Amino acid sequence: MLEPINVSLASLNLVTLSPMLIAIAGGLIILIIDLLKDGLHKSLYVMMTILILFIDFGSVMGLNVNERGFFDVMLIDGLSIVSQLLILIASMLFIPLALTSKRFHEYSYPEFFALFLFMIAGFQFMVSSDNLILIFVGIETSSLSLYTLIALHNRDNAIEASIKYFTMGALAASFFVMGSAIIYALTGSVELYQVADVLQGRIDEPAVMGAILVGSIFLLVAFGFKLSLFPFHTWAPDVYEGASAPLAGYMSIVPKIAVFVVAMRIFGMYIDLGIEWVRILILVLAVLTMTLANMMALVQQDVKRMLAYSSISHAGFVMAAIALDTTKANTGVFLYYGLFMFTNLGAFTMLWISRHKNNVHHDRFDHPYEKFAGLVQVMPMGAAVMGLFMLSLAGIPPFSVFWGKIYIMSAAVDSGYIWLAIIMGLNSAIAAYYYLKLIVYMFLMAPSNDNKTVYYNITKPLMTIIGIAVVATVSSVFFMQPLISYIFYMVSASGY
Repeated sequence: MLEPINVSLASLNLVTLSPMLIAIAGGLIILIIDLLKDGLHKSLYVMMTILILFIDFGSVMGLNVNERGFFDVMLIDGLSIVSQLLILIASMLFIPLALTSKRFHEYSYPEFFALFLFMIAGFQFMVSSDNLILIFVGIETSSLSLYTLIALHNRDNAIEASIKYFTMGALAASFFVMGSAIIYALTGSVELYQVADVLQGRIDEPAVMGAILVGSIFLLVAFGFKLSLFPFHTWAPDVYEGASAPLAGYMSIVPKIAVFVVAMRIFGMYIDLGIEWVRILILVLAVLTMTLANMMALVQQDVKRMLAYSSISHAGFVMAAIALDTTKANTGVFLYYGLFMFTNLGAFTMLWISRHKNNVHHDRFDHPYEKFAGLVQVMPMGAAVMGLFMLSLAGIPPFSVFWGKIYIMSAAVDSGYIWLAIIMGLNSAIAAYYYLKLIVYMFLMAPSNDNKTVYYNITKPLMTIIGIAVVATVSSVFFMQPLISYIFYMVSASGY
């Protein structure tokens, strides 16, 4: 007869679950309020969501580094804390954008904010565990919520975008499960630290290496879909085009931060074990992604699709840092997305300001380049801000994204991958063309008659978020050293 297992609350260390529980409880509270009192103004839900995110942020700040909890499936290390902070900051920047024109009615649904908080909880579970099952639960929780958020946008192509994203997400989930199943079959565990211990003693067996190769390919394909890496990127421009501009900007940042952390844990484990061809596979995928996405961005007619391909290229840039698997490179991942977050979300918010219910300048596209012709004459401050964001995305010093790019390139040089740093530099030069193309349209071309009536969706919350993004983009040089030091310390403290 089996003896009962005694589990105490102290041993569960439930404080490691507190950030996720706060987000889930917040979503449930919003749904309950809607059930009790229908028709409340959306500003209440916006303020509640921001408050819940602030409380969540505080709970993350109060966590101790390198702790396990809840039967050891939760792992709170430096990677977990830094990534959760970035996810919550980006979310707090995104939510006020709901206080916009009544034309876009998805923000009037309380369910939007509840699903948003459930999605945050899913991302937090992803980055706070090295248990493959819990990571999968986090992926599916966040993905299912995000599919619905996209579909809530009141346009036909939003439904199309949601279905495409759902299909690609289902494929990614199936590949992730197959890769995880192979890991479990090899080692008898789904805990990455135990998997590493078992593989360490069997790494020289040919059959084991073959199984690792197959499992790595499955996982790499899964992450390829989630991060829109080549050749699994084809869904991204269409989904970004169908989603609302703020949500597209959010999608280009937060889900990728969560997936990068999972990739860092899994592929970092393989590389630490000396499986060099995993590094080679990732480097090939990263170089192809950043290069081909830039080529595609060059020929886009729509600014939103250009920014979608730009985001794919940036993901390839950062994926190369994952392959380096050094503390400096991993620091570069968080630094890059911490800076990219403000700039890219600011650029997509500028598109949101210029949003029309019906297409004015083009039969298909919402934001063709022609729409921005002569913007400096119609909306001088808007043209200056958008130009600033484009210069930052292009990696022009001293603006924010430049520091992320140069840091990752220096990490590549330090690791002996000078050729990779050269390819990164060349890709940045290519990207500068299509970013500067928009600046040329805004500052050097004459506005059409339609342009004079487009810019109507300017509210104080939107201007506040854009102002924060501008300040962060311009002033990043002044707080770069303490930011790098903090992230470097947190990443160095990981490895529990």
